[in-house]
Amino acid sequence: MAFENKEQSQAYWNKNLRLMVILISIWFVVSFGCGILFVDALNTIQIGGYKLGFWFAQQGSIYVFLGIIFVYARQMRKLDREFGVDDE
Repeated sequence: MAFENKEQSQAYWNKNLRLMVILISIWFVVSFGCGILFVDALNTIQIGGYKLGFWFAQQGSIYVFLGIIFVYARQMRKLDREFGVDDE
């Protein structure tokens, strides 16, 4: 990975960090918030016979995490192209 200057390298890293903070925050809200903090409120809703709070604690946060991996990969591909450091 070769950047033209230190400012370009710093801009790339700042955008990467911003993306990671946003995605980790989403995962935290879903896994900790929906699975622990808001479980009582979510358990009033049922999906497929299971309480929604239980579903988030057992499966929902895992699905969200997998989605976040794909979003991160796609966004990093765009960021790499923007800064001219992609593999293509």
